[in-house]
Amino acid sequence: MPAPSIDLSFPHHWQAEVLADRPLILPQRHFVYPRDAEEVERGALEVLVRPDSAGVDQESQSKCSPDAQPFLATCALGFGDAAVPNGMWSCPRPEEICVVAGGYAYLIDTSTPEKFSMIAFRPVLAVRAVTEQALLLFVGHHSILAWGARGEAWQSEKVSDEGVAITAIENGVLYGMGWNLITDKETPFALDLRSGSRAT
Repeated sequence: MPAPSIDLSFPHHWQAEVLADRPLILPQRHFVYPRDAEEVERGALEVLVRPDSAGVDQESQSKCSPDAQPFLATCALGFGDAAVPNGMWSCPRPEEICVVAGGYAYLIDTSTPEKFSMIAFRPVLAVRAVTEQALLLFVGHHSILAWGARGEAWQSEKVSDEGVAITAIENGVLYGMGWNLITDKETPFALDLRSGSRAT
């Protein structure tokens, strides 16, 4: 597995580190994502997470005890291909951490680690933080999904028959290239980052 990426573009209420191996002595709190032992047997990314209850807002404080304990997140590996991402990203919601293991993307609530979401793309091919719009973008083979502070913000229509590349983000518009099967050519597209719809 290649060295993990780490992107902490968004403010976050946790500290975390990707471990080289699972600890011989597991911490008191250990969570496996997803809850399918067969997938974990193929390999996993092990992340030690330390929730931070200091300085969070009152709503978050009620969810996260002042003495929040660290936990180990065992995130099942999707694919062993070096082309798919591995690592961790901060999220638009400060209590959330995104862990990507072999292209499987998990959004974990560090204040209540039992709660998590998994991005539908299998695999996610790239992750991009767009702080100006408070979005974390997930690139798949055919479309792009945006994750905001309240969860999934939008998913674009199909913009490629195989492979999507983001070329620029300017003035709230995402520009990219996708491959068109009929013409056998790379075709440009533009998306409005507020809605995910085609930009005119």
